[in-house]
Amino acid sequence: MRIAAISDIHGNLSALDAVLADIERRGVDFIVNLGDILSGPLLPRETADRLMALELPTIRGNHERQLLAPDMNAMGWSDRHAAESITAAQRAWLGALPQTLWATPDVFLCHATPDSDVACFLENIRAGEFIPAPLAEIDGRAHSCRAPVILCGHTHIPRVVSRTGGRIIVNPGSVGIQAYFGNHPIPHTLEMGSPHARYAIVEHGAHGWSADLIALPYDWETSAKLAERRARPDWARALRSGFVRD
Repeated sequence: MRIAAISDIHGNLSALDAVLADIERRGVDFIVNLGDILSGPLLPRETADRLMALELPTIRGNHERQLLAPDMNAMGWSDRHAAESITAAQRAWLGALPQTLWATPDVFLCHATPDSDVACFLENIRAGEFIPAPLAEIDGRAHSCRAPVILCGHTHIPRVVSRTGGRIIVNPGSVGIQAYFGNHPIPHTLEMGSPHARYAIVEHGAHGWSADLIALPYDWETSAKLAERRARPDWARALRSGFVRD
């Protein structure tokens, strides 16, 4: 079995199309989507149309929850842009997405952790930067789910962590944006250092589960210029470079 995992698209249709084309070339059994699908200054409505037509197993992330809140004036800019852009049918699609999902009897999907859409799973934040979390803390965050494979997103950091019994926890990284400033639970920065779209393929073979973390070039200049037209120079820099700082 080969499963492609995509996450944190954030309305970057150019990156999504490149990833979907690469997945098709590699051949997988199916694709799963781990949430944070539309929020950002790019193409939320068009991205929703693309994904709804594919009918992928999909869960919601914290940004789906946030952009569906009733008070748009209380939203951050990225959520509000998505909320104002999408159609009623797209809102209904987002509202029907589950928070977690068993994609197969062995593969569990969550956006951040099995119990939260905003907590870090594989990392901690120290002095405003992500650092790998101790294994004991990771095991504690996974206590409610004993799946052989847990697929998660949220932090945009591609990573594979092996646990006892051949279990793996995989974050495929972000399809759509490779650097950002965040504020929850404390102010922090994530910079992948390149603009490549990220995704993962997990596979069950003779020796158990494995994961391939993939970084893929795409037309990020088009996405960056769109961010500039939407008055988001922070996004434009991140899209072009994978950095938000000079």
